[in-house]
Amino acid sequence: MKLPSIKGFDEEALKKYFKNTGMLLIGKVGSMGIKMLSSIAVANYLLSYGNGILTTSVAYVFLFAALAGLGLDQFVVKELHQFPDKRDHILGTAFFMKSFAGVLCIPLIYIAWLIYPLEGIEYAYIFLLSFMGIFQSFTIIDSYFQSEVKSKYIMQVQIIGNLVSALIKVALILTHSSITLFFVAYLLDVILLSIGYIITYNRKGRSIFTWKYEAKLTKKLLSLSWPLIISGIMVSIYMRIDQIMLKQLLGERGISEAGAYNTVVMFAEALNFVPVAIVSSLFPAILNARRDDKERYQKRLQNLYDLMVWMSLSFAIFITFASPLIYKLYKPEFLSAAPVLSVHVWGCAFVFLGVASGQYLIAENLGRLSFIRTGLGAITNIVLNLILIPKLGMMGTAIATVAAYFVSTFMVLLFKSTRKQGFMMLKSLFLVTAFQKLTKKN
Repeated sequence: MKLPSIKGFDEEALKKYFKNTGMLLIGKVGSMGIKMLSSIAVANYLLSYGNGILTTSVAYVFLFAALAGLGLDQFVVKELHQFPDKRDHILGTAFFMKSFAGVLCIPLIYIAWLIYPLEGIEYAYIFLLSFMGIFQSFTIIDSYFQSEVKSKYIMQVQIIGNLVSALIKVALILTHSSITLFFVAYLLDVILLSIGYIITYNRKGRSIFTWKYEAKLTKKLLSLSWPLIISGIMVSIYMRIDQIMLKQLLGERGISEAGAYNTVVMFAEALNFVPVAIVSSLFPAILNARRDDKERYQKRLQNLYDLMVWMSLSFAIFITFASPLIYKLYKPEFLSAAPVLSVHVWGCAFVFLGVASGQYLIAENLGRLSFIRTGLGAITNIVLNLILIPKLGMMGTAIATVAAYFVSTFMVLLFKSTRKQGFMMLKSLFLVTAFQKLTKKN
């Protein structure tokens, strides 16, 4: 397919980014498809109560995942894009930082458990999952391939890793294994992906053993990423706190509700990979446009917002009507979650726009606003959960989540430096730019 030429734009570069995005999407679709099928099989095997124990434990540990990640990934992409000759120093420093944070999370999770344990769930499960942060340090390799616009290699790793993971879970189901082994399988998922990343990176003369730590670079990365660390923690809170609050506010019944609600989150989050895949792959092109042509930079951002809205609304409309059928095919035991999914899925419009505008904040060195926007989202989610869960159960969590996504995304309207981007997103959301384009064509 021949892509249209754009004044001031390198057509070969456009093809390169388009191909990378396509490969990344294929990889994400494949990975999410495999992961979803295996999650459905596990949920059907463990039923709502067992699945509630598993997913609530994962959500509890996930609250600390942002601390282990340090919000470094996009800044590493930016650094590698600007200073490719310092590859080993950038990757080595980032890896050391993420590994140290991953180790630090283990005692922090234990202290959190002493203060706020989850009744009905064994700490042994939490302890096992707490090691995930250490192995996730190797995801820094993903940032390297993003900077090189070669995400197809990561695609291959993710598909193979998720396929092996799915086969392991199917084997556990067929052998009627205990729930403990499913926790081991979750940890093994991260280990397998890390091994795949290392093998892929070590091809063509590259080696993780040439990575070098640089203290000066550590200070630079921390000074840039600390707002995103806080932001990531806030994101973790308002993306995962729902299941924990369901369990705590509704008591024993809450475990089963959390298990059913997890199927909603699973379907909704399967959609949320789309903006991440597209925006992550196009981030280098956005940076190039900002450097070379400010007007083209703004046009690309507006087009990106338009694309996010069209895709998210298409998904939301389809799933709203299809959710009862999805759950009838899925498992009747979880059918009560169908209307919850129909509400929850509308939050993806704000998620898609939030992911896109997040790249703008990074490009403009406005990362400090990221933790403000996600902080407001987290507060909104927690407050609304406290009000709505006792009255509406898991439907209350869905309403709270959609509201939190909206507040987080459009918080940019409150600040002069980002207000223009907020209006651009509103124009996309209300299809103003879409009608303008149609009018121009006619």
